[in-house]
Order: sequence, then structure tokens, then C-alpha cells
Amino acid sequence: MLQHSEAVQGGRGPGGDAGVDAVIVGAGPAGASCALWLARLGLTPLLLEAGNAPGGLERDNPHPDNWIAVLPDVTGAQVADNIARSLAQAGVVPRLGQRVRTARPAPAGLLLEGDGPQGAWTLRAPRLVIATGVRARGLDDRPLQPSPGVLVGPGGHIVAQDYQGLSVAVLGGGDNGFENYDYVRAQGARTVHLYARSVRAQRQWVARADARDVRIGDYTVDPAGRTVNGQAYDLILVFHGWAPQADFADGLALARDARGFIRTDPATAEASLPGVYAIGEAAQRMHPCVVTALADGVVAAKAIQAQVEAAAARQAGVSE
Repeated sequence: MLQHSEAVQGGRGPGGDAGVDAVIVGAGPAGASCALWLARLGLTPLLLEAGNAPGGLERDNPHPDNWIAVLPDVTGAQVADNIARSLAQAGVVPRLGQRVRTARPAPAGLLLEGDGPQGAWTLRAPRLVIATGVRARGLDDRPLQPSPGVLVGPGGHIVAQDYQGLSVAVLGGGDNGFENYDYVRAQGARTVHLYARSVRAQRQWVARADARDVRIGDYTVDPAGRTVNGQAYDLILVFHGWAPQADFADGLALARDARGFIRTDPATAEASLPGVYAIGEAAQRMHPCVVTALADGVVAAKAIQAQVEAAAARQAGVSE
């Protein structure tokens, strides 16, 4: 049963754990896909989401996501809306505003602790699916801290900014750096310079850039003074890639790669601790995107189904 923290008398948690086959943390494309498949396979998922709506990073993407073959001209925000509709049709009710703080092994499963609108809670989970995705890396690789004139990572805040007549420095040599350099230049910025320690972007994005605007090599940033290599700018846009967002799982001591992404078995999405799965970008798949995240959710759901059915068969054999 769900246990409430003594610090919050009578506080309500995200839902009881009785009869739950897996607790999924994160209702982005990966987590939602896993929950939907589990529900349609006749199992019972509990889907926890820290935000106020499902969809993950797609919720903050105002651009058409034309990399999804079955959804031409559909924006990321619309993809997020479709995720919410799909969950509703499958009878999955995501528990919103529920932030998992810690996870650790416990008898017969795992113990999660977190908090939500009704207070702190603890929850026993027979299986855990980590689908918390990634966060944009800041200038010093720590979580984003508000800084005047410095915007970090792609999303709606980039589109909401007025660039008319401004001087802008774009930092990052990947697709997001070059794509947003191109976007800002088209929005009437006075000057746009792109700084890249190395170029990793796809050729079509690199080809669109004016070579006179691109500075390749190491650079020094002063966010307070809004300078890059001593040159002042009105705005600095940072696209230094992504870091896994799964600190709550540190207590599980899962195997991770050099960048902190969770290592999993590609055939099952299971992590190094039995009963724990990591899907989507938290596991850093070969080509992280909405489509691969959705597929990851299916892989984990089918692996969990096989595990549940095997356990039921063993139990039936014992009772006979």
C-alpha cells in the first residue's frame, strides 16, 4: 500500500501500489509508450510525471516535427497533445505534478520517495521504468540557472525571444546550434556568430551557415558580461547538448556510461539492476528522437509482460 510521509499527515500520494505491475517515471514519448502498451497488454502501469501535462520535451517544441513519418506538419506541442489523447484512450491516467526524489532497492521490489501537490509520499514498486529523459547542458554543465541575456537549450523560450536588431552569439557545434543560428539570423538579428569547439551538425545545416559567422575552436564565455572571447553580445544562446535527467535513481547504483547515461540491455531495456528499466533518452539510444523513444517503450513493456507472465506461470506451478 502507499505509505505517507510522517512529515505530511494525511498527505495523498500518486496512487496506490496494489496490483501495479510497473511504476513508470516520466510521461514523455518513451514513458507514455511503455504505459500505453502495458495497459493494452492487460497489465497495470502507474505513470508518474513531474510536470503538469504529458509529452516531455515535445511539449515545449513549437516547431513542426517532420522527422516522424506518420505525423507530417505536426508540431512538437501537438505531438504532446496526441500523447495525452493516446493515454486517455488506453485508460492510463498519468499522475501529474509527482516528482520522484529517491529510489532504492527494497524487499520484493523498489522503494520510491517523492512529493506532489498533496504532499510527500513513499511507494513500493515491483518494477521501475526510468523515462525521465534529458536536460539541456548549461555553460558549466550544471542544471540551468536563470541568467539575464543567456538562453539555454532549444524550446519555446527561443521562439518567444525578439531578436530584431540584436547581436547574438550561438554556442554549440551540433544540429541545435546550427539550426538555431539559422533561425535567429532569419528573425532580423543584427549579427549572429556561431561558436563551435567542433562541428558535429548534419551537413545540410552546416551548408546553410555563412562561413564568416562561424568560429571553430575553443572559446571563453563571461555570462555576466555577455561576452564570448571578449566580444560583447546582447544575447548568448547555449546549445551544449544534453545530460541525463535521472539523479533520483542514484541510490540504485545502476551501470552508466562515461557521460552518465544508463546502460541497458537493448533486447529488453533492462538496466544492471533486475526489475529496473531505462528507456528513451535517459538511456541514450543510438539515434535519440521521438520515434526511438516510442520504440523503447514497447521493448520495455514487452519485457515486463514476459516477466509478469513467467512469474504467474511459476506461481501456478507451485500452487498445483
